[in-house]
Amino acid sequence: MVGFSWFPRESDLTIITMKSTYLIAVLTSATVAAFSPAIKCSVKHSISSSREAGNTLEAILFDCDGVLADTERDGHRLAFNRAFQLNGIEEEWSEQRYGKLLEIGGGKERMTAHWNEVGWPDAIPEEGRAEKVLGLHLQKTDIFMELIDEGAIPLRPGVLRLVDEAIERGVKLAVCSTSNEKAVSNLVKTLMGTDRASKFRIFAGDMVKKKKPAPDVYLMAVDEMGLDKSRCVIIEDSHIGVGAAVAAGISCLVTKSSYTAAEDFTGSKKIVDELGHDAASGVTVDTLTSLLD
Repeated sequence: MVGFSWFPRESDLTIITMKSTYLIAVLTSATVAAFSPAIKCSVKHSISSSREAGNTLEAILFDCDGVLADTERDGHRLAFNRAFQLNGIEEEWSEQRYGKLLEIGGGKERMTAHWNEVGWPDAIPEEGRAEKVLGLHLQKTDIFMELIDEGAIPLRPGVLRLVDEAIERGVKLAVCSTSNEKAVSNLVKTLMGTDRASKFRIFAGDMVKKKKPAPDVYLMAVDEMGLDKSRCVIIEDSHIGVGAAVAAGISCLVTKSSYTAAEDFTGSKKIVDELGHDAASGVTVDTLTSLLD
């Protein structure tokens, strides 16, 4: 008996391959058609979840002076003038003059710029001038903290409401200021209470090389808190602060203060007169979330 063996030709293999591919394609199409509603729903949910995560507010970075409290006119200015008097310096900054000096970031820098312009007082000779200015600023800070402790400077409308909402919704909080760290920490603790203060990180002008409008203090906060800049909002009150926010690449809301109402806030995402006591008409976490890029 003769055995029989069949070896397919190349043309036969081609036909078999084509038929197999067609069969797989038909089965695959049928499978996709059968489960397409579930697949579409899953993809839609994934995209939606991704968008929601991207639009979640991660942190609010507050400026201090003019934002948390209107401290400049009735706080820092008075503290500077008292420090001058206690050191025999015949100088008294008026509201108008201090408003002009606010164009310069930092108290030591303001004193230096002022006296470079109008002449240095006899009580501050050229030798040891930098040390004297530093001492004056430290004394001014102590006087300012006494004013805070006395309750002479209240929080601005809506600050506590927004802070409480942020804490309830798990939004991180920080204060990023050109002021002295000691003064900022004392203001937050005294005016907001210990529990709220414990939720804040404090970043101050004496922690960075360059003060606002340089972005250093905001970039330090982002770095040390491990934040995503695209999910943060800065609250500022001045064009100097807005400049720092823009340079940092972070969305910014402006709440105008007594000295800054007429300033140019180009670069900010939203401008308001105040945060507002009433959540229905004031600034909320949702308001800030809408400003994210």
